[in-house]
Parts: sequence; C-alpha cells; structure tokens
Amino acid sequence: MGKYHELAEKIVANVGGKENINSLTHCITRLRFKLKDESKANDDVLKNMDGVVTIMHSAGQYQVVIGNHVGQVYDDVLDIAGISGEGGAPEEASGNIFNRFIDVISGIFQPFLGALSAGGMIKGLNALLVAAGVLTPENGTYVVLNAIGDAIFMFLPVAVAITAAKKFGVNQYVGLVIGGALCYPAIQLSALTAVEGVQPLYTLFAGGMFESPVYMTFMGLPFVANNYTSSVIPSILIVWLASKLQKPLRKIVPEVIQNFFIPFFLLLIALPIGFLVIGPVITILTNMLATGFDNLLNFSPILFGLIVGLFWQVLVIFGLHWSIIPIAILQLGTMGYATALVGTFGASFAQTAAVAAMYFRLKNPKEKALVVPAVISGICGVTEPAIYGLSLPKKKPFIFSMVGGAVSGAFLIAMNTRSYVMGGLGIFGIPNFINQQTADTSGAIYSIIAIVIASVIGFGLTFFFWRDDEVVEVEEGQKAMEVRKEIVTAPVQGTMMPLSTAKDQAFAQGVLGKGVVIHPTKGEVVAPFDGTVMTMFPTKHAIGLVSDNGLEVLIHIGLDTVQLDGKYFESFVEQGAKVKRGDKLVTFDIDAIEAAGYSVETPVIVTNTADYLDIIEADQKADVCNDDELLTVLV
Repeated sequence: MGKYHELAEKIVANVGGKENINSLTHCITRLRFKLKDESKANDDVLKNMDGVVTIMHSAGQYQVVIGNHVGQVYDDVLDIAGISGEGGAPEEASGNIFNRFIDVISGIFQPFLGALSAGGMIKGLNALLVAAGVLTPENGTYVVLNAIGDAIFMFLPVAVAITAAKKFGVNQYVGLVIGGALCYPAIQLSALTAVEGVQPLYTLFAGGMFESPVYMTFMGLPFVANNYTSSVIPSILIVWLASKLQKPLRKIVPEVIQNFFIPFFLLLIALPIGFLVIGPVITILTNMLATGFDNLLNFSPILFGLIVGLFWQVLVIFGLHWSIIPIAILQLGTMGYATALVGTFGASFAQTAAVAAMYFRLKNPKEKALVVPAVISGICGVTEPAIYGLSLPKKKPFIFSMVGGAVSGAFLIAMNTRSYVMGGLGIFGIPNFINQQTADTSGAIYSIIAIVIASVIGFGLTFFFWRDDEVVEVEEGQKAMEVRKEIVTAPVQGTMMPLSTAKDQAFAQGVLGKGVVIHPTKGEVVAPFDGTVMTMFPTKHAIGLVSDNGLEVLIHIGLDTVQLDGKYFESFVEQGAKVKRGDKLVTFDIDAIEAAGYSVETPVIVTNTADYLDIIEADQKADVCNDDELLTVLV
C-alpha cells in the first residue's frame, strides 16, 4: 500500500469513482484526469481536501493540483482505480526557454537518479581500490566493478531516451530503441574511425572551421560520425522529434495496425533525421568551439582557464567538451604536457561543494537523501548525480558551481600548472599534475589549492546566497504531504483571460513570467495580497508589488500606456509603502484611455516565477471581483 493510499482513495471517490475515469496522466504538480462526466466530480470537496491544493478545468482535463509529490499520488490513484494510466504528461509550455529546458532535463533524470548515484559510488570505490594498490586496471575484479559502475554512464542515452519517451508521451520501448541505436557498436565504430587515421570518403567544408570528414553515407547522404555514448541532448532531441511525428501518424495509420506501424515509422523517420542532423550540428559546434578555444588559449591562457572552468559543466551536458579534449591530446603528443584541460579540474569540486551546501538548505527529505551519494561520487569526479539530481533543477547552485570552476581554472593557468597524463578524475586526478621525469610536485600542490578554491566558492555561495523555497510539512497521522501556497486575489475587476491572449507578445509568450490578463470593467487597482510596493512607475501605468512571503507581482495597466505619461491615472501609494490586501493602489479612466487609442487590458504577472513550484490560474469566470482568487502559487 502506497504512502498516499488514503489521499488517493478520497480523490478517486470525489472525481466520480473509478468508473468515471477515462484516463489519467500527471505533470510536475497536477493529476490530469479525463473524466466521462465532469459534473460527477465534487469540486468543493476536492478543493478543501488535505493534500490537494486546488482543482482546475482546462483543455478538456479535470486537473487536481497536488504538488511536487504528485508522482507518488499518481501511482496510488492508478492502483486504486485499477487503470494503467498513460504516464506523465509534459507541463504546458510556459516560462522562458531556459526554465523549460531545466524542467525537462530534471524531469527526465529524476526516475533513475538512484541508479546514477550508485554507479558513481561504485566507480569511486573502484578508483580508490586502484589508488590503494589493491587492484590494477588489468585485474578481473576491477573490470567487473568498472562495468557495473560505468554501465549507466556509458549507456546514458538509453536511460535518458526511456524517461524522455515517458515525459513526451512516446512509447517507452520506442525510446529504448532510440537510445540503443545511439550506443550501437557500429555507430560508435564510425566515430572511432574518425580519430584512428582511416581516410574519409570525402570531407564536407574542407579547409574551413566547419570541416567534417565523412566515413560512411546513409542513402547517399553524408553520415557525420559522433560518439553518442554518455550523451544526453541527442536522445532527448530525437525522442522529442518522435513525439511530434506521433500525432500526425495516428491520423494517417489505421487504428487496427497502429501498435506496429507507428513505432515502425517513428524509428524509421526520427532516428535517421537525428543521425543526419544532430551529428553534423554537434560536429560544427565542436569545431567552432575548438577553433575559438585554441585562439583564446593563444591570446590569454588565464582568460582561457577562467572561461573553460566556467562553462565546462555546460559543455559536458551538451556533449561539446570534445572541442577541448583534442587540443589537450595534441599538446601531450607534441610537448609532453597539456594545459588545455587544466582549467577544468576544479569544476567537479565546485559542483560537489555546492551540492554539499544544499544539504543544509534543502527542505525535501528525498532530495536531501540524494546529497550524500552525489557528494561521494562527485569527489571521485562523477558529477552527473549532483548536476541532474540537485544543482541543475535548483538553478542557482549550478551557477554558483560554475563560478567556483571559473576562479579555480584561472588560478591553475596563472600558476602555469601542467598536466602530464590524461589520468583519473576528481580527487584521483591530482597525480596528473606530477612531472614523473623531474619529480616536480608543484602542479599537484596547485591542484590541491584549486580544489580548496573551487570548493570554498561553490559551498560558500550556495550556503549564503541560495534558499530552498519549497516548504514541506508532514503532520503526524497524515499521509498527505502539504505544500505551502499563496493566494493572489484579483487586483482589478473585469473579465479574466489566459495570458496567451495578451496582445503584447512579451506577455503572451510568458517571457516576463506566468499570470493572466484582465479586461477591466472598473478603473481601480487594489492590493492582491499583504506586502510592499516594490516599484511605482512615475507614469502610474504599472506597479510592482512583493508579498510578505517574497512573491513578486507586476500589474501592468493597459498596453503602451506609458506614452500617456500619467494622464488619466492617479496613484494612492508610494514606492516602499506597506499595503494590505484590498488597499486602493491606483485608479484609471477606462473610457479616456480607450478614447486616446490605447487598450486597457491588464496583465497580472508573477515576475519571479522561477522561484516557485507552480502557478495555477483560477477557473475562468465571466467576471472577477477583488475578493476572487486569481492565482494560486505553490512554494
């Protein structure tokens, strides 16, 4: 019996019983039911139920908002209702591209973070046994342990493709085949051939920055080699492409043969496009970066060390780190030492230290439990569990770790540190900086100092300047986890519409944050919560507020009304003033503004959207009054 069994029973009963459920999916915070008859659902009961934040009717779905533990509730609902479910559904496209990318990445990695952490710890144990002289790389025990620990990382495209398929609504076995094809030996052999001196069939863009040797073709088209093992982005992009192809295929392929022919066409179309497009794009970007990094290294080694230390983790995520590795290999072959990768050494320690600091700030016990294994594998140079499970989803700790990597990278290059082998990772990489011929250990000493610099910066910035906004409380005797929420009431009376209907594209596309649009019927703005006037524009057409709990809201009265220079507006508060919910803030003359040729539609936007788990619009009404709930913000 699941942890949320009791809550799930109540939800099933109040959506009209299991016989009223056609299907069920979930996103990051919501159970998304397709009900046979929505009138059978008890809205008021569900809204006031412990463990339920609110309910919504949207896009033909009956949505029950749960919070960040929705996946566990979903499993129990499936069990109680006796349905198979359709898996998780992607959250509606909203927010800026960066936030949506982070949400996708973290959602895809969440299901196998335990295995990822375990693999990192086993790799670290193996490296420790080698360092202690207990094992050698030729020993059978080492080989077996290395296979166990390294498997999840080598075949990362497979794991990523399976969970991406679930997130994008594609059959997971189609995802498995996509990931498997990326790791297929013959595909990898084509990539290895490119670096083993075999003559290519021909070269695209020969002699230029985009030069790409071609070792084989697909239906006469150039197949640009790439090593996709341990990669992330190619799997996600190909599965995403498959999800976009799936909908039109369902309209074309007869239903009786869809189970066989939709996977057939998805694989036959998506994978070749992926190989023929993604490979060349990655090659071109890699060559561009390699040229840029080479020039930067010659221009200013210290600046080079700072930049590669700053962006090393980002390059690894996108599989573009190969732009630097060939430079280091060339340096080792010609000079007997390399400086190209020296600046990247501290990045893993900055990442590990940032995650260690998160331990003292995280509120969610499950996330906190990930820290110890992530730190252990991170010390050994395996930072994937730390990045994908903890720092990247929270954003700021990842950025702070980049700063630590940058400073340590600049330090190592400034001290003229050199690596003499392409050896171990993490703490086991210190010997890479010892000159075996001269017994000079100064490089190793500098590497230890760099570890301290990177760790202090990563830990310090995260510990002092990051807070986990998620507040999770588990009351004794309750099985439902409660999520703190904040209510934003309507600051303007009028008709509420989705933000996507705004005439201004910056608002409509969610660039400034999530929210709604109100078409006012009364020219008065009141405070939607208790808080402070953060910004009162001199033209009085817009006002920024921050609640006592830190929620930031922008109320923008009309479009382009800044050009009225305050005409037809009157303010009743000043910047910095404390306000209570319902206090009058601004009045405006609707008729006069419209007569002047301006729209009075008023976007109400949560400008610090990224700091919150979810922002939920109230059900659309013909009219909203100042006492009506407009937005529910999950912290």
